Amino acid sequence: MTSAVRLFGIQAILVSATLSMTAGLAFAADNTLSKNVIIDKLKGEPVTRSLSVDPKKQEETTFINSLRNRQTRSLSMDERNQLESMTLTKPQVDMEIKFDFNSASISQASVPAVQQLGEALSDPKLQGSTFIVSGHTDAVGGEAFNQDLSERRADTIKKYLVDNYHIAAGDLVTVGYGKTHLKDPDHPDAAVNRRVQVVNTETQNTASK
Repeated sequence: MTSAVRLFGIQAILVSATLSMTAGLAFAADNTLSKNVIIDKLKGEPVTRSLSVDPKKQEETTFINSLRNRQTRSLSMDERNQLESMTLTKPQVDMEIKFDFNSASISQASVPAVQQLGEALSDPKLQGSTFIVSGHTDAVGGEAFNQDLSERRADTIKKYLVDNYHIAAGDLVTVGYGKTHLKDPDHPDAAVNRRVQVVNTETQNTASK
């Protein structure tokens, strides 16, 4: 009788552990945006030819072209602020790609998210657009350290996308915002703050065509 009870208890523990693991995997999968969701979030307005010139659009295009193939750390504060203002109303997606603490290395748990991003940005539906890849940190540490770290994180994502999905380097403009845009300001040291955001500038990279 005792052996039977003990066996039943062990089986119950194993079943519980299996259910917990399954739930954990499902939760992780739910947090990884699929390729199609990313495409839907980043799709801009269809590009149409117009007889009239839109001065604002022309100014944005000129500005974006000036940032193509620039080193992330070469952007001035004014350029970062201008880039942020320009992209506020653009199609965007917060990937919440997490990085190891105080590191530009993509956390193992976030690799599937980067892969989905790569598949989305290399899809014909988004082909030709220029994207802003912005790096962010948590609030731990000084401003200079976090600014540098956020830039290196943006560079890491760009390199991964260029190397693995053959996305043109000129189609990815990288910028770092340090700890200035916390996703969870109530928990400034939370992992969710160590992330990247992708914005579709809706600007065509005619230089690479």
